[in-house]
Order: sequence, then structure tokens, then C-alpha cells
Amino acid sequence: MASDPRQKPGGPPRSGVLLPRTPALAPSILTADLARLGEEIAAAEAGGAGLFHLDVMDGHFVPNLTIGPLVVEAVNKATDLPLDVHLMIEAPDRYIERFARAGADMICVHQEAVPHLHRTIELIREAGAAAGVALNPATPIGALEEILPELDYVLLMSVNPGFGGQRFIPSVLGKVAALRRRLEESGSKAKIEVDGGVGPGNIVRLLENGAEILVAGAAVFDGRDPQARTRALVALLEGAQRTARAGS
Repeated sequence: MASDPRQKPGGPPRSGVLLPRTPALAPSILTADLARLGEEIAAAEAGGAGLFHLDVMDGHFVPNLTIGPLVVEAVNKATDLPLDVHLMIEAPDRYIERFARAGADMICVHQEAVPHLHRTIELIREAGAAAGVALNPATPIGALEEILPELDYVLLMSVNPGFGGQRFIPSVLGKVAALRRRLEESGSKAKIEVDGGVGPGNIVRLLENGAEILVAGAAVFDGRDPQARTRALVALLEGAQRTARAGS
């Protein structure tokens, strides 16, 4: 594997950073079997995953503790797909460079956790990663009005962050559509990512409303053949995309 994570295969980069081809399924390792993480990653990749999503939680911003840079390094060694690191932590500026060195191709921080968001986005870019901002379900998209032109992607949480396996909040569908309209109006090329409760029952509707990167945890890593479950979700995305093209 190349030492520079930006040299991994992927779609055409924006601003010199790596973004996946879309639509893309991003299996989240939060619900994977960490004792078999290499096998789980290989299975999801064989099933057609476009990237991997890694949730970093600090027990302060969200009520849970998860992984750090060492796990990101381990995943980076296990796959050539882009790594999307979601920082659900306070004071993320302290750790951006470390996660980028560990192999993060995309780094996302929460609007609710960062007082100087423009500075944080600059730090992500300086570290060589794609810059994203996440919004909790109750945070309006208007909170990103001033920073939207600077972003490579926006992550809309469709559950309250902190734990895997939660139920999808249906009102987020309208939020995705509203953000898609805002991006088109502004001419922004930022991708829309959705994280939380994504599965076969809603993944097509999310795509139809404008989502491009779909994070799935329990729907992939439920202990029953992650390769087949990844392949099934990817097939839904590809089928919906073909239908949309045929109707345009």
C-alpha cells in the first residue's frame, strides 16, 4: 500500500483529497466483530463497499468510548479503500493531524462540538484529508450556511450519535432533500453522507432524496455474512441509480 493515503484508488478528488465514487456504501466498523476485524473488512470489501466509516467517540461529546488512531492504522493496513473518520469528540483540533497520519482520507467533525469551525476545516485540509461536517438530527442545515462552500461533504446523522444499532429517524429524509436543494442552489459539489439506522428498508429512499454516501453498521456487520449483506445493499443502490438514469 502506498504510504500516502491520498494515493488509494477512488473517484476524482476535490481540492487534492480523496473522495469515493458515489453512490457508495460505507460499512461502519462500530458494529463489526473487532476480534475478526480484518476478516470483516475483507468480506465487506468483497461485497462492494466503497469506503469504510470509523466512529471515534470520547465519552464526553457522546456517551460512549470507541476507537483511536491505532485502530485507524490497523484498518488502513487491511484495505485500500478510503477511510472516513467521524470524530464525535470534543476539541477535535487536537487530534486531526494524528488521525490523518493514521490513514484517514476523510475527516468529519461535528458542528455542535466546534466553536471555530472554519479553522477546524482548514486544519483538516492542511492534514491532507477531505473535510466534512456532521449535524445531529435536531441541528438545522442552516447552521452550515457560511461554511458550506468550504466543505467536501456533509454528514447528516439519522440517529442521535453515541451507539450503533439505533432506529432511523424518518424526518431526516426531508432534511437530506433540503440539503440537496441547498447544495444545488449554491453550486456546491459537497457530497451528502447519512449515518444511522441505514438498511434495506430506507437506503433507496435516502438515495432518491439526495444522499450519496450511505453508512451502514448493523445492516452489514450483524454476524451473518457481511459480504452477502454488503452486496445486497450495494445492489439496491445500483438498481436505484439505473432506474433514475432510465427515467431522466
